[in-house]
Amino acid sequence: MADSTKMTDGSERLSHYDAEGTARMVDVSAKVATRREAEAEAFVVLSPAVLAALPSNPKGNPLEVARFAGIQAGKRTSELIPMCHPLPLSFLDVEARITDAGVLIRATAATTANTGVEMEALTAAGVAALTVYDMCKALDKGITIQNLQLVRKTGGKSGDYQRATGTVARAEPSQ
Repeated sequence: MADSTKMTDGSERLSHYDAEGTARMVDVSAKVATRREAEAEAFVVLSPAVLAALPSNPKGNPLEVARFAGIQAGKRTSELIPMCHPLPLSFLDVEARITDAGVLIRATAATTANTGVEMEALTAAGVAALTVYDMCKALDKGITIQNLQLVRKTGGKSGDYQRATGTVARAEPSQ
């Protein structure tokens, strides 16, 4: 079945559903393999006390553990998201940076394939953010993860995308 996003009445439809409304994996075999890259980010809001305690976390360095967890998760996206295609990733990196209000997570994924890597970048950023929570929850159960979002993507049939508002809004720390 072709991966059309137009219904017979001209309206848009989600590509992961067939004409009867049944969820399906999209057939991308007719698409051209091109270089595709995606960047996603998330923000973990931490209280000043948790931020001050980051360097002395008894579980280890939360930012390094989060980086590794994000990379591992990004590589396993197709095992976690049912309709995602397994992709040969040529690059996957996660950066975790402390800010005044918490930790900014940024994940970048790249491949040369016939479908995009947005989900891999989003999964990597999301799991890295969850890992920061896991590493710090003993100090504060009120940690918040905000703004998991695609920042940009390049390549593919739909072309390039850049989030108009840029990066995540920096939230105020939790009290």
